[in-house]
Amino acid sequence: MRNTFLAGAAVVLATAVLAACGSSSGDGDGAGGGRAAGAPGAVASSPGPVAGTDAGPSGAASAGPRPSRSSEPPKIPTDRLTPATGTFTEKQKEYLTDRVPVGMDPAAVLQTGQETCDRLGYLVKADRDTAVGAIVTGEVTGAEPAVAHLCPGHKDLVERASHGYADGVHRGEGLRPGRYRDVSPTANCAWEVTGPAGKVLLSGSSRDGKRTTITIPEAALAFTSTGCWAWLPEGKNG
Repeated sequence: MRNTFLAGAAVVLATAVLAACGSSSGDGDGAGGGRAAGAPGAVASSPGPVAGTDAGPSGAASAGPRPSRSSEPPKIPTDRLTPATGTFTEKQKEYLTDRVPVGMDPAAVLQTGQETCDRLGYLVKADRDTAVGAIVTGEVTGAEPAVAHLCPGHKDLVERASHGYADGVHRGEGLRPGRYRDVSPTANCAWEVTGPAGKVLLSGSSRDGKRTTITIPEAALAFTSTGCWAWLPEGKNG
């Protein structure tokens, strides 16, 4: 649950996305009109055929290969990525590579990437931190590949988002010491940093909904955030 500003931004963003659905553009930072808008996800896939045993009604095991199951449909080869009319630019084709399932219109997939750029472009004009926070939380999906090929002018947003935190528990390799500032805290925003043996190194809340800056120390082993939406790095760690 976000504060009033975030709720309003979400409504306006949804309107902008609907308006962007009817448009398309070329490559570079102009893709998606340069206004084409986080925590970037892996798609699980089942292994191929594996020899195994299946127990029958009597409990006896019968050997035999299990049917192959894949969560991903086959993709259209790069040399066959062509729109119904016109042509794709090299950058657009790079974005579409290994991204278009067989039977799907490549132009529809390209439009999805351009809409991601549209969302980022809109949010940047409203508030840059909100744009980065939307990437961190996953509210703007597919930002990394879309920016890399369709709107490279937003690379700084993706880079900063890669060092941010969404609400949740972060530990191990996902924990980076440094200074962070919350983006859109609610009245229920709370955080806690723990170290060895679960010792609380830092904790607090923002009951007034105002933004807060915290420092995660080197000794931290876990960082927990609730109701703060996203934390962005500040200073050298940003």
